[in-house]
Amino acid sequence: MAKNPNLTLTGPDLAALLCSRVCHDIISPVGAINNGLELLDEGGADADAMDLIRTSALNASVRLKFARLAFGASGSVGASIDTGEAEKAAKDFAAAEKKTEVSWNGPRAIIAKNRVKLLLNLFLIAYGAIPRGGSIDVTLENPEFDATFTLVAKGRMMRVPPKLVELISGTPEEAVDAHSIQPYYTVLLAEEAGMTIDVVSTGEEIVFTARTEA
Repeated sequence: MAKNPNLTLTGPDLAALLCSRVCHDIISPVGAINNGLELLDEGGADADAMDLIRTSALNASVRLKFARLAFGASGSVGASIDTGEAEKAAKDFAAAEKKTEVSWNGPRAIIAKNRVKLLLNLFLIAYGAIPRGGSIDVTLENPEFDATFTLVAKGRMMRVPPKLVELISGTPEEAVDAHSIQPYYTVLLAEEAGMTIDVVSTGEEIVFTARTEA
């Protein structure tokens, strides 16, 4: 498998940008928790404040658990992960915002960590491709061996992520930053896992596929 020439970030730069991405995802619900506590301190709208705190705390918890699997070590180097954990993380992530339905098909298996991380990062990309919500159908075929992961996203105002396409088959027009580090990391994970990524849009759906290189 030829090395992707777009994967040029150093280890420290990759770590710094991924940290920025995770902080960006977590800061909103944590800030909302703080706003709810300030409302309680002011003695007004106690029920609304508690509802805001509960909802935001759940959102922050779900995002942190997802980030731990998708970006973190999740065990020792070379460890394997149960795809059932990935399924729960993805479904909980979508359920927290209540705008996207997730279906998960295929055998449950304990597979290489980088494959699970790739699967979850592809899920994040598919989720971002339908910003107004919709559905994501995830299918795992032969996950322990010559794996193929297929994610079909459907929804209003669908958009193919341009940065992912540039990283896969072209040349990025701009340098990788905290906003584009997640698709960069996805392509890097695919290379580490010996898999290739394809993206196809039909106008009615966007299909993201990761399959093992022959």
